[in-house]
Amino acid sequence: MDKQNSKFRWVIFTSVLFTYLIMSSQRTAPGLITDQLMADFSVTAATVGLVTSIQFFIYTGLQIPMGMLADRYGPNFLLIIGAAITGIGTIIYSLGTHEFVLFFARMLTGIGDATIWVNMVLILSQWFNKKEFTRLIDFAGMTGSLGFLMATVPFSVLIILLGWRGAFLCAGVMLCLCSIFLYFVLVKKSKQSSFVTNKIQHEKTSVILRRTLTNRQAWALFFCHFGIVGGYIGFIGSWAVPYAMDVYGMTRLEASQLMMISLIGALIGAPLIGWISSCLGTIKRPYIVFHITVLLSWTIFLLFNEHPPLYLLIILFFIIGFGFGSNSLTFAAVRQSFPITETGIVTGFANTGGFLSAVLLPSIIGYILDHFQSTSGSLSDGYYYGFLTPVIFSIFGLIGVTFIKEKLHQKGKTIDRNLGSKL
Repeated sequence: MDKQNSKFRWVIFTSVLFTYLIMSSQRTAPGLITDQLMADFSVTAATVGLVTSIQFFIYTGLQIPMGMLADRYGPNFLLIIGAAITGIGTIIYSLGTHEFVLFFARMLTGIGDATIWVNMVLILSQWFNKKEFTRLIDFAGMTGSLGFLMATVPFSVLIILLGWRGAFLCAGVMLCLCSIFLYFVLVKKSKQSSFVTNKIQHEKTSVILRRTLTNRQAWALFFCHFGIVGGYIGFIGSWAVPYAMDVYGMTRLEASQLMMISLIGALIGAPLIGWISSCLGTIKRPYIVFHITVLLSWTIFLLFNEHPPLYLLIILFFIIGFGFGSNSLTFAAVRQSFPITETGIVTGFANTGGFLSAVLLPSIIGYILDHFQSTSGSLSDGYYYGFLTPVIFSIFGLIGVTFIKEKLHQKGKTIDRNLGSKL
């Protein structure tokens, strides 16, 4: 089958993205039932926080190994198994009777979730040419943001109707069905092997990994993803609601609506930025613009002493979400810069940068807030100094994107801009 000219590639695209939509919604959905878990299992908020965060730690730690496995054995098998593991973990979570069961369930969910992005990128890179890929990877990023949006009001309604156990049970069953459907689409219908051994390069995975870790381009992509992802997922997904409640006196519902504004910005930004990049024929220039925009947005919080006017706050949250939509350009640059047989490892390496910042930022801000609350009894100064964290992370991102190497095509010739050689 000629993959990149087949109409069936759109079936592949739709089925993979739908699976990603459901899986991404389960990253933040447990945050909706924190109080219910504390009551049902008689545990502290710290315990619930540990149960919730373990998925992100596992996800981050498995990105490079997942890329190595994907390059070596192909993405089909790993994505099918990953969806099944995530579904099983979510089902166990819904049936849990002890906090240790919940912890184990979220570990399974993290393992399964770690398979989705790297293997989805590889599958799309196999079925679509480079120009289509640059556009569609941004739709993939939009799908992730839509999954986060599903884990707010829509999933809350499902919890009200079915109870939290029934809601998570439905999500788990849906993911298991997605796994079965992916097997039918990726293997049976397309007549592809589910489990293959890549012998194209005849190189050990350790050699490819070593080359990746000494490559300037790979590190540039790591840091540009580090800078653009952590502020959005780390702050918007954890501290945005408490910040709005503590500083602006908003209710939880009002603060949640503010978070949704940022999510809507990400939904709009992902496909629009991909379209802009495709029309300009460049990845680096628009990516630099949006990195600068996000950096300036976080800096404004410091200029207004963590309390900008409400209208400006709404604009800033939207812009930060919109700028986050540009993060898919990282993987468009990976697709452009590295051979297909190494794309998995480099994708995992770059994605590790993004989620490492998403893991670090909430903890750093939480430590700063605890420090100021214990010393002065006020969170005001804590939030001010807390905003230094996304500012610093964004500076790292801007430095990273500046050093990206890009190939521009002009009059049939390939031109390297800002060459990124090995360190």
